[in-house]
Amino acid sequence: MVEMILDLADYTADRDLAQMVAIEPSCGDGSFLVPMVERLSTSCKIHRRSLRDAKKAISAFDLQERHVQTALEAVKTALVSANWPSADIREISAGWIKHADYLLEKHPKGEADFVIGNPPYIRAQEIPTDCRSAYINNCKTMTEGTDIYIGFFEVGLRSLKPEGILAFICADRWMRNAYGKRLRRLVSLLYAVDAVLEMHGVDAFAEEVSAYPAITILRAGAQGPVIAAKATPDFSAESVPLLFDWIKSNSCESLKLPTITAARLHKWFNGDSFWPTGSPERLAILDDLERRFAPLEDGFTGTKVGIGVATGADKIFITQDKTVAEPDRLLPLVTTSHIRSGFIDWSDTWLVNPWNGNGSLVELSRYPQLKQYFERTVDELMQRHVASKTPEKWYRTIDKIDPGLAEKPKLLFQDMKASIQPVLDPGGLYPHHNLYWVTSDTWDLEVLGGLLLSRVAQMFVECYAVRMRGGTLRFQSQYLRRICVPDPDSLSNEQKSRLTQAFRGRNVGLATAAAMDAYGLTEMPD
Repeated sequence: MVEMILDLADYTADRDLAQMVAIEPSCGDGSFLVPMVERLSTSCKIHRRSLRDAKKAISAFDLQERHVQTALEAVKTALVSANWPSADIREISAGWIKHADYLLEKHPKGEADFVIGNPPYIRAQEIPTDCRSAYINNCKTMTEGTDIYIGFFEVGLRSLKPEGILAFICADRWMRNAYGKRLRRLVSLLYAVDAVLEMHGVDAFAEEVSAYPAITILRAGAQGPVIAAKATPDFSAESVPLLFDWIKSNSCESLKLPTITAARLHKWFNGDSFWPTGSPERLAILDDLERRFAPLEDGFTGTKVGIGVATGADKIFITQDKTVAEPDRLLPLVTTSHIRSGFIDWSDTWLVNPWNGNGSLVELSRYPQLKQYFERTVDELMQRHVASKTPEKWYRTIDKIDPGLAEKPKLLFQDMKASIQPVLDPGGLYPHHNLYWVTSDTWDLEVLGGLLLSRVAQMFVECYAVRMRGGTLRFQSQYLRRICVPDPDSLSNEQKSRLTQAFRGRNVGLATAAAMDAYGLTEMPD
């Protein structure tokens, strides 16, 4: 595994490594450091250099003195085997390894051609308080809840020369969780993702590797094509040459082997929001669709995505008793229970609405029934955080009512479902906060509903959303917005008819076939 990572980083003996600088930020017993030294040694001989020429070629760190000594002895042994002079070995190897905290050392900016290794996996709560404060002060991507390896990414990236390479094998959680947001932003703004190889379950080292599930290759340069790969637990040294043969071939075809799959992407997925997950084939299709099509929420088509109203006190604001308030203070409300069949099955459910159409609260003195109803529950309403912040608005809902939303035709989505299930409200209902909605000035919503019922739309959400226990997905607005769709004017009448038919019949298979035609896809990988 280490040799493969060094090859991916292009830390190879045919290059004049003595004239370059490689950093190993947490050398441990030398798992990476020794192979790096062996390659450096071979490079020196190929390029007719003495070992002294490589005096500054390696800079390794470790917090534990015993690790430093173990690594130093292993390095000396490797150099002795290469028949370097004993005096050179003692002098040069001692200068390569430092007993220090890599995250707190002062590193010259742009000093390194390579930063390579396996950063320690220490959870945030296990970092001593004084150390954590120092790390946060030195590493802008770290917070109180950040695992320590995030800092290794930042400090390593910061020290790279232009076009320098960082190659780590460590947790990939930062790509798709909250505490990785700052690091994702940093990488997207200033660096390039060259390769991501998911290694979940692969026995990469002698010890358990659950904390090291991905090989990530980053570069201090402009973003270009990316290798995305996923290994199975059976991945072994025998698979590596096949992977590199495929990489060197520059083939546009995906690599599909029993032990590893891989695909080339035109670019990586930038920004600080969650980066997608999925098979390499899926990521390649996602990359293709995001390049060719616009996001669902689009000003040109007047398509919007939103969430229903949160009240902070549903027992008070939601009622089936129409006598609690004046008729114009009751707004027909649609909830998850009304759309479970795939169609609207509404029963008398009303939102007690305290808002005017202009976004201001109504004057209770003008609505005696409403006033009496709210005053009966004033204690409960005042206990809400939103009321304690603005006591004079104690009868407000958490969210304001969006004027005109109820009357608009809209597609509704239940938050938590195993699969995407858009339901059409032709107009007249206001969505509850467990429902997300899509409106459009341009789309025929039955045509759009057919697209969003398909496995193509499902793929977008599966790649970006957090999957909950039992396989349930969150169909929240931030994930719906990641779905890309064709221009409605680009669809033929036949395509529109097929999508409409699929939507009306709740036929996912037909919707998927019609959507693939609309997107120009020939396959949908799992």
